[in-house]
Amino acid sequence: MRTEGDFIKINEWLLPLSWLYGIGVRFRNMMFDIGILKSRRYDIPIISVGNITVGGSGKTPHVEYLISLLEKRAKVAVLSRGYKRKSRGYVLAKEDTAMRDIGDEPYQMKKKFGNIHIAVDKDRRHGIERLTSDRETKDTEVILLDDAYQHRYVKAGISILLVDYHRLIIYDRLLPAGRLREPQSGKSRADIIIVTKCPKDLKPMEYRVLQRAMGLYPYQKLFFTSIEYCGLKALFGNREMALSEIRKDTNILLLTGIASPQQIVMDIKPYSKNIHPMTFADHHQFTAEDIKEINRRFNSLPQPRMIVTTEKDGARLEDADGLEKETKDNIFVLPIRVRFMSDGEKTFNNKIISYVRKNTRNSTMAERENDNSSADSHHPGHRSGTISFRNN
Repeated sequence: MRTEGDFIKINEWLLPLSWLYGIGVRFRNMMFDIGILKSRRYDIPIISVGNITVGGSGKTPHVEYLISLLEKRAKVAVLSRGYKRKSRGYVLAKEDTAMRDIGDEPYQMKKKFGNIHIAVDKDRRHGIERLTSDRETKDTEVILLDDAYQHRYVKAGISILLVDYHRLIIYDRLLPAGRLREPQSGKSRADIIIVTKCPKDLKPMEYRVLQRAMGLYPYQKLFFTSIEYCGLKALFGNREMALSEIRKDTNILLLTGIASPQQIVMDIKPYSKNIHPMTFADHHQFTAEDIKEINRRFNSLPQPRMIVTTEKDGARLEDADGLEKETKDNIFVLPIRVRFMSDGEKTFNNKIISYVRKNTRNSTMAERENDNSSADSHHPGHRSGTISFRNN
């Protein structure tokens, strides 16, 4: 079996600080567990998606999967913190809202899903109250909380914990020695745990080994997803191309500002023998100097050449000034989506849909469910299975 923790690096000399950090985190969780700090429930379906590690575990593509699953059945709203945005307080995304006002990930989702509500608010309770009471958004029937696993002031109806296959929490350590935000025992709050970014050739024995290693409770269900790359799309313009259309001798400037760029580097290598990574920190805001360096690095590459970047980075590059025309003409974003593995898709879909339908505040969900039943029969990957949750 391959090494699941292949991207984990533990700074042993920082373990004493991790111990002190752990005391604070455990005390906070205890305050919620015994009821001194209060978690509030709402009379609207709320699904939380998050992790207990710093950095990318695939939250955005999994939230987008939920949007795609639910948007024809209910009025969906996504509530995010809006990390590194320039605005304050509650902001509801409009058609002309700038990326800087809501953050790169909410902006990416708004561009892809124009018919749902996208809002940002650091105070999730306040954000939920605005979404459910404001005239513009009071038709909301289900709320997806993006990156809210540690936001315990809201009690979600279903809590989904994402765990990166390459950074399994069972092998990681608390900050700052590792990348855990809280002890791995915090996974007990999740109804669903998804091991993300799995290799597509994962063997049945490996599924069983991982399931035992995660040490889940009977009320929890474990799923596995892999990343599937869609066709390349020009950031500026309407051109599209399949990854298979890339010439093997193409020089690719692989531009990433994400938490874990190693995986995309490995995944692009089969399509070109000339990969030139240019890596920035997660959610990096491109400066004028950065743009000059991108222009310089691209112009220094021999022909044929192109820039490949992620959707999240594309959202920030689109908002940047100073890109030269030839640079802009050759920037392509690489959208991704998730695929459930090991016959898990239908089980997952049915439980999410059932929860939302049973807990929505009006009957439109059931009506839409009937209207869309025939269309769902063509959804790829549907297979049988059942799971149960503690609270529904």
